[in-house]
Amino acid sequence: MNISDIMTEKNVFIGIKANSKRDLLQEVSAQVAQALNMDERTVFETLLERENLGSTGFGNGTALPHGRFEDLKEVHALLFRLATPVGFDAIDGKPVDLVFALLSPEDSGADHLTALAKLSRILKDETLCAKLRQMSDKTDIYALLNNED
Repeated sequence: MNISDIMTEKNVFIGIKANSKRDLLQEVSAQVAQALNMDERTVFETLLERENLGSTGFGNGTALPHGRFEDLKEVHALLFRLATPVGFDAIDGKPVDLVFALLSPEDSGADHLTALAKLSRILKDETLCAKLRQMSDKTDIYALLNNED
């Protein structure tokens, strides 16, 4: 699975503002709803429900909130870079500023797990994350992610 299989350049968001984990999940849900023509409340509730099981904050300022949705036909990823890091109950206790949201069809099984693994490898790569934090153009960010494939 390549990044281009699950996201497009329009699904890169820079300068997202949030004051808390909940605010961030609401902002992510709003952007997801608009980008994928989904119900914002359903997206928020699904992501929040997953977070209530345990934080998806990986550490090193990254998080990967995710969920499965019956109305989706394919796996989608969206990248959010925050203007200012927010607390996210990450494993290392550090605030988060790079977030991949992963949305998958209810019955996507292997594709969901493959996408989770792909995105987690990106978020665990400290050098790549440092580059993503420095780039100011979403076209460049998307190109970098695709080059990592």
